[in-house]
Amino acid sequence: MTASDYIATLPSKRMGAGALLSDQFGRVLLVEPAHGSHWELPGGAVAAGESPHAATMRELREALGVLVRVGRLLVTDWVAALPETAEGLMMIYDGGVITPDQTARIRLSYAELRQWGWCTQQDAIDLLPEHLARRVIAAVRARADGACYYLENGYFVA
Repeated sequence: MTASDYIATLPSKRMGAGALLSDQFGRVLLVEPAHGSHWELPGGAVAAGESPHAATMRELREALGVLVRVGRLLVTDWVAALPETAEGLMMIYDGGVITPDQTARIRLSYAELRQWGWCTQQDAIDLLPEHLARRVIAAVRARADGACYYLENGYFVA
């Protein structure tokens, strides 16, 4: 068996990447995708041949029209397969604090997003599915702790 034959037998995983963006009050930016049924952090699928970091910057530019310096990795979350989706890895990077001037320049791509908003931690818990709320809370904690956390389905792994 050649190396390429072996690689063809390996399972594929989906990969997504997004950014934790905050305002000067510590609220996080959440978006409501046009194609989805729930809110989430800004980001999206990592394309073939694209790094997760590059995908995050591309998604922010395409969906929100903002150019921000995407920083360090805050969270990697392994997500189990569901009937409609394959298992995957989701990465959240630090998008930093967005100034009021940058906020004023946000321009949604309505093909991708319905709306966006600054949300408190309680808002995130109320708006997001449980596993996404856990991921956002872990990302906020990782930023504050100067850490990078590994999660499985939004739960910390000891």
